[in-house]
Amino acid sequence: MELSIDTAGDRAGIALSREGRVVAERSWHSGRRHTSELMPAIDDLLRQCGTAKDDLTAVFVNIGPGSYFGLRVGVSTAKGLAYGLEIPLVGVGRLELDAYPYLGYPARLVPVHRAGRGEVAWAVYLTAAGVTVEQLSPRATSPETMLAMVEEPALFCGELDAELRATLEVAGRWAAPHVNAERRPSCLAELGWRRLREGRTHDPKTLAPLYLREPAIGPQST
Repeated sequence: MELSIDTAGDRAGIALSREGRVVAERSWHSGRRHTSELMPAIDDLLRQCGTAKDDLTAVFVNIGPGSYFGLRVGVSTAKGLAYGLEIPLVGVGRLELDAYPYLGYPARLVPVHRAGRGEVAWAVYLTAAGVTVEQLSPRATSPETMLAMVEEPALFCGELDAELRATLEVAGRWAAPHVNAERRPSCLAELGWRRLREGRTHDPKTLAPLYLREPAIGPQST
């Protein structure tokens, strides 16, 4: 059984799966309480499924970008479990996970979320002949710069708040109607399993969160 951990934003999530098929999933608003809430939530989900940590066969973790504090807790927990249990570890980026439900869309996919300081974090993916390619790597810019860099046609997706949606609407861009944050652990389970089968694992000693810039002092927007 595989464990998926997503603490990239204020909403935390975990999932248990068998060969990428989700058995149980939980998502909750954690804010900055990841340290005190993550491991109890994992233990509770394991009990719910009648299993134990020793039964885990792999750990999948969202490596960001996102909340500096949340990512540090989630990635550290995943690394500790993988190292202690001697099981494979797979890290997957948040933006790729937010694009995952829309793979196969016949144009560019642009997952985006707030990154603080008036900026957004975003990337561009293309799917061609069944293969997903990262056209532009994750970066943090102003929304205006993002729009100038993204060629049409494109579908914007991910955690789009009302202001971002309004900006896209004014620019005549198409935004996906749903937010994926609550189901991101299930996407992580599927994509993590796929990478595990391909042998694309990470070393628990060296896997690091993806930060697009150094954290500022004080609470950060995710």
